[in-house]
Amino acid sequence: MKTDDLICMLSTNVEPVDHRQVARTIRTALAFAGAGVVLAVLVTLGIRGDATDINALPGLLLKLAFTLAALFVASNYLIKLCRPGGERQTSIGLLMLLFLAVMLLAAISLAFAPSSHWNRMVLGNQWLECLISIPLIAVVPFAATVWAVRQTAPTDLSRAGAIAGLVAGCLSAAGYALHCADDSAPFVALWYGGTISLCTFAGWKLGPRFLRW
Repeated sequence: MKTDDLICMLSTNVEPVDHRQVARTIRTALAFAGAGVVLAVLVTLGIRGDATDINALPGLLLKLAFTLAALFVASNYLIKLCRPGGERQTSIGLLMLLFLAVMLLAAISLAFAPSSHWNRMVLGNQWLECLISIPLIAVVPFAATVWAVRQTAPTDLSRAGAIAGLVAGCLSAAGYALHCADDSAPFVALWYGGTISLCTFAGWKLGPRFLRW
């Protein structure tokens, strides 16, 4: 076969590339993972006892605002990382700002509170449960996210794995917030931010193994 004939054959019946397919794959996986997280929290832990108390709303909104904002930014980063060379188009600057913002809020909260209250504000009543539950629950969204990323073509597997872990941690933390009654800013910064960071680290370590082509 001549070169011109080969080129002609390869160029016939070529379907246009759907540039939105990657985003749909990731977002669909996250939607199912989010539903799974909420179901897991409600079935195994239950909703917080003061869910109907209006005074509990600000603390719950703080946790959801932090976790869902980080989830939104991280999922968009992940979509970019799922394309070859996508790591050159991503920067974790905005994510760092979100974590720094909640840490600053925690510092301000402690500064304006009596030192006798600091221990309770930082540890709350559920610090150990939070430390264990968020990483455990994150296994479900991490598996779903890894499956979705494997349908694409990331080239920086460590970074893609890290962001997949961060996404899973954010989903898990947002779901756990429906159960957790500790709402202080220091608690959120340390235990929510810390467990999400732990999930990110785990994803970074596991990414090259699970996302290898």
